[in-house]
Amino acid sequence: MDPLSKSLLLFAMNWLDAQLTLVWVRMNVATEANGLMARLLKHSEFSFLAVKLIIGAFAAYTLYRCSHLPLARKGMTFVLGIYAGLMLVHAATGCIALGWLAPVNLVEHLSNLPVNMLGIAPSISHFSR
Repeated sequence: MDPLSKSLLLFAMNWLDAQLTLVWVRMNVATEANGLMARLLKHSEFSFLAVKLIIGAFAAYTLYRCSHLPLARKGMTFVLGIYAGLMLVHAATGCIALGWLAPVNLVEHLSNLPVNMLGIAPSISHFSR
């Protein structure tokens, strides 16, 4: 993917993050995790959205203009990865807001898997003696 496409994707994901945050806050499903942005959101939705989009546009533009530098390319990859993870969090929040708990139950099961496997390990070693 070329640098311009990555920058546009970064800005689009930033915009989507802002819009979904507003939806979840309005529905009382979630709160803004960033303290500074939470203060802006309490002030007004417009100020929250304006600052969020200005910061996102500045970051996308800067990373695009510096895309010839290896650090900027790695930074872009890192930031896009963070936003991809954030989109998964928004998807899980949406599932909870709609009352669909299957994805949440799956994540809970997978997060308990290492503990459960460690609990099984002593009984397996008992049978091998």
